Amino acid sequence: MTKLSVNINKFATLRNARGGNLPDVIKAAQDCERFGAEGITVHPRPDERHIRYNDARQLKGILKTEFNIEGNPIESFVALVLEILPAQVTLVPDSHDVLTSNSGWDTKKNGLFLKDICSIFRSAGIRTSIFIDPNPEMIKYAAETGCDRIELYTEAYASGYSGGREAAISPYVKAAETAVEMGLGINAGHDLSLENLRYFCDTIPYTAEVSIGHALICDAIYLGLENTIQSYLRQLKKY
Repeated sequence: MTKLSVNINKFATLRNARGGNLPDVIKAAQDCERFGAEGITVHPRPDERHIRYNDARQLKGILKTEFNIEGNPIESFVALVLEILPAQVTLVPDSHDVLTSNSGWDTKKNGLFLKDICSIFRSAGIRTSIFIDPNPEMIKYAAETGCDRIELYTEAYASGYSGGREAAISPYVKAAETAVEMGLGINAGHDLSLENLRYFCDTIPYTAEVSIGHALICDAIYLGLENTIQSYLRQLKKY
């Protein structure tokens, strides 16, 4: 069964817009768990424009579900992850000035670097996942890094869903089949929503985890956080 990990970055974006501690990001994470989330995801960036490094530190030992920290494995990020020791680290190749993650790794070009990073984290007992486009070649090279999972970058699926969901998901099915052949677990994330989540997970039922933030928090404005999380869980057939 696919687990739902809630990305809480948007709570921090709202907090940082005014300063202070409203909303309380730590309480929001705990509330997400209380309402049924099976994991919490944060993506701290060097400029700390949303989640701050100290937020991640405060969440250590408080969360009861799986903690996933994602980001570009620059020196400060690696040090943070090794300090916190989350259940999972997701490696994302975003530059410091990107608005949001917008591409997966070129695992052929960056293979040696990723292999070294995965080795560091796996030695610390942290599950490693590499953010990647639905490209079978890149997945085959990802397998050579020693990572445990890949996270399929689903923006193209989400943007193409309304125009023809079968065509939109086709490259993801091929990518997932390649990952299974390579012995890799499969996560997915980016622009997944109440509209498109069930079809994705029905079609690729061995998806281990989805990480959802922006759409979920937008839905919560209208539906309430508890109802929204349970609505997403229903899409995963858990309610």
